[in-house]
Amino acid sequence: MARAVALLSGGLDSTLAILAVLRQGVEVNAIRFVTPFDCDVSDSSSDLNDPFRAARKFGFHIEINHLGNKFLEIVRNPPHGYGKNMNPCIDCRIIMLKEAKVYMDKIGADFIVTGEVLGQRPMSQRRDTFYLIDREAGVTDYVLRPLSANLLKITFPEMNGIIDRGMLYGFSGRSRKPQIALAKELGLIDYPAPAGGCLLTEPNYAHRLKDLLTFNPAPSIRDVKLLKIGRHFRFSPFCKIIIGRDKAENGIIESLSENDACQLKVEGYGSPITLVSGEITDEALRVAASLCARYSDAKNLREVEVSIFREGIRQSITVQVATEEILNEYRIEKKSQPKENIKV
Repeated sequence: MARAVALLSGGLDSTLAILAVLRQGVEVNAIRFVTPFDCDVSDSSSDLNDPFRAARKFGFHIEINHLGNKFLEIVRNPPHGYGKNMNPCIDCRIIMLKEAKVYMDKIGADFIVTGEVLGQRPMSQRRDTFYLIDREAGVTDYVLRPLSANLLKITFPEMNGIIDRGMLYGFSGRSRKPQIALAKELGLIDYPAPAGGCLLTEPNYAHRLKDLLTFNPAPSIRDVKLLKIGRHFRFSPFCKIIIGRDKAENGIIESLSENDACQLKVEGYGSPITLVSGEITDEALRVAASLCARYSDAKNLREVEVSIFREGIRQSITVQVATEEILNEYRIEKKSQPKENIKV
């Protein structure tokens, strides 16, 4: 039996691509790539975003591949540049196809499958870009894109009779109507709604990442994980303040805190956990304490006592609540362009 390696995001398109190959009698081993920039699933009570759900129903295997620092390196220095924000979409596809080829050779598979649709994404899903990506990943003619195959060059599995090209599709553009109709035909009923799966495409997250790379060109995975949560403030090139927004984020901040960092909170009131890391001066602690007080339930008091915890030692500082001006001075966020400067 012929075997394929499929790139599985867990979304509709990649799942349909797998089903299109399965129904031609090909065994599928899927790879689910995990990067530091994946969006977290917001509704943990639902299993629609669980890629193993479709695997169990339709009978294919899933391998999890954590890209980690490999992916972080291409985000720092993407040879083919960024998209609209910090998304290195072309280099992202190249590294994933390279990893897929390694897995393909390891298990003796015949070709690779992806759920890409021609013209769906402006940077990485153009016809010329498909061929460039395949060439640089070393998989020319071995990547089958079943949803758009009839609009693309014939591939190795089609030439060799493994796949019947007449049973493939010619989808293009951003409309999901053809995919929804195909899902019904193939018995795929439950699937997640379309959503941005990569934080690098989100303007505010991208702005935070640019700030991090500006002042720390070689961040750790921990630094990147912290970008996903909280309110972020840049006190100095060497000092950063992160403030939790709810109980869950407070817990994450505590778990990711390192020994040389400080944690602040307003005791006796509902309070965020505030993390101060880097070069921590007295003035940095004063500003962090005022910000912590601003987002606590003590924000209406004239002065607030804030506890500071560092290396197991507790001390306290009394501060006034941070003003809006203080927030705007230190907050890391993408500023909206003034209307009068927007070109029509």
